[in-house]
Amino acid sequence: MTDPTHTPNTTANNSSPADKEEMEEYAGGTIQSRHGYIPVWLLAVYVVLFIWALYYLVVYWGGLGPGRI
Repeated sequence: MTDPTHTPNTTANNSSPADKEEMEEYAGGTIQSRHGYIPVWLLAVYVVLFIWALYYLVVYWGGLGPGRI
């Protein structure tokens, strides 16, 4: 949720306004987005899912299908 006491002109931790990242708000402030980094754990999940998808594609490609002899 959004903090109603937060205003765009205030800065936290004595940082200058130039250091403040641009925050985009949607749906009246319910959704907020900003540019940031992708966590390492999320990149690891992407890699694991991609490797699993390749394995599944190779092992289960083709065949007669489920329930068929």
